[in-house]
Amino acid sequence: MTDIYEKINELYDRRREVELGGGDDRIDKQHEKGKLTARERIDLLVDPGTFVELNPFIEHRSRDFGLDGVKGPGDGVVTGYGKVNGKPIYLFSQDFTVFGGALGEMHAKKIANVMDLAAKNGAPFVGLNDSGGARIQEGVVSLDGYGHIFYRNSIYSGVIPQISVIMGPCAGGAVYSPAITDFVFMVEKTSQMFITGPKVIETVTGEKISSEDLGGAGVHNSISGNAHFKGETEEEVLEMVRTLIGYLPQNNEEKPQRSHVEEDDDYRPDLTDAIPFDPLRPYDVRAVIKEVADSGSFMEVQKDFAKNIVIGFARIRGEVVGLVCNQPKYMAGGLDIDSSDKAARFIRFCDSFNIPIITFEDVSGFFPGVKQEHGGIIRHGAKILYAYSEATVPKLTVILRKAYGGAYVALNSKSIGADLVFAWPNAEIAVMGPQGAANIIFAKEIQNSDDPEQTRAQKIEEYREKFANPYVAASQGMVDDVIDPRDTRIKIVQALDMLRNKKESRPYKKHGNIPL
Repeated sequence: MTDIYEKINELYDRRREVELGGGDDRIDKQHEKGKLTARERIDLLVDPGTFVELNPFIEHRSRDFGLDGVKGPGDGVVTGYGKVNGKPIYLFSQDFTVFGGALGEMHAKKIANVMDLAAKNGAPFVGLNDSGGARIQEGVVSLDGYGHIFYRNSIYSGVIPQISVIMGPCAGGAVYSPAITDFVFMVEKTSQMFITGPKVIETVTGEKISSEDLGGAGVHNSISGNAHFKGETEEEVLEMVRTLIGYLPQNNEEKPQRSHVEEDDDYRPDLTDAIPFDPLRPYDVRAVIKEVADSGSFMEVQKDFAKNIVIGFARIRGEVVGLVCNQPKYMAGGLDIDSSDKAARFIRFCDSFNIPIITFEDVSGFFPGVKQEHGGIIRHGAKILYAYSEATVPKLTVILRKAYGGAYVALNSKSIGADLVFAWPNAEIAVMGPQGAANIIFAKEIQNSDDPEQTRAQKIEEYREKFANPYVAASQGMVDDVIDPRDTRIKIVQALDMLRNKKESRPYKKHGNIPL
């Protein structure tokens, strides 16, 4: 007769078998590729000793194409919950040592279950992706499994933060889950995302390309914009995920946690030389961010994509903010298709999760050209207008230098809902730059002048005096205050404090129809 201790020993034996995944040989192969196992990744992500596994004994129930009698511990995915920086998160980690991490019916069931728990409990959800895609042997039920995951990604969007970490292949339909989530991390040289792989592309189109060149971390972080962060190693990437989670609230009903700051933390940065006075000279807007934000707190998002705009999270006197900043170092800070998409999605994320938005503006306009027009700059540019107008979180704008044309309106102007707009005294706010405006308004006078160049110079200065300064806009209430650049940080601190309890509603609707 067996006793309870034999049953307990059997339990531990079964648990050890599950934890071994595909076995020592496959684990060794995973390590040889420079990749960690599913459980090693979880140990790096969550606080030590906090992970609790769910459904460890689930197995597939397919009997076709040789799967009958083949064991797949955990069905190729580890799911559960733990803590990051003391706060709960829910997660899955695909196990490439079991069926190559391929998604089958029960694999998807485990992920869907833990996603539902994350939503019910209002906590961030993190997916560690390392999978060969749909489990072909299971046929349509594996595709149905993806559908259940995509549905939850969509329905829980804006409810809980969702983060995808690509730590190996992510191909075919599998890529749509990360695409719906809020942030995507990738590891250089070992992670790839693509709809169709290199072999299929070569067969169909004749194009030859490697997996890395097709869908590697560099491609998606700099060209496609499908990813937001990349790191050289899995350890580095998982530490970045932990850092990002530190900026986010648990769900859409909370605000991000403020960090402790000393009471006398009211330094007054000297920003008078931070940007060139000449409106045509480039500079790096990160120099302004560095001085205004708390030391070392800026975490840039999509650093290598659409470099003409800089976005990211920072803390200002301990409070988390989202920054949207024109970057005159690239394309004169003008807005194009990619930068419009980049900014609009970040603005909507911040609004979803109660993060105040601060805009540092120095924009020459929407970028001109046939390629931009034919590519749909009207539709893409409208996304920024829509995102700012829709947002109800505290919204501040600081006009650093130029604010021209429709781009001025789009970048959180008073007319589309900014709570406060500040301008530096050198700011130029106008329909277009003085040079272009003078050439149009005074075209006949310049042409008929005895000295056209001197007349043009005079008219440019005349236009600048009359229109291209912050006091005209301030006199009309479009700028709330013209400030000393050295007071930028304290003005933002005061504004955030004033807006801390802001409440603003929008007309009832099922949802809007953003120009996608």
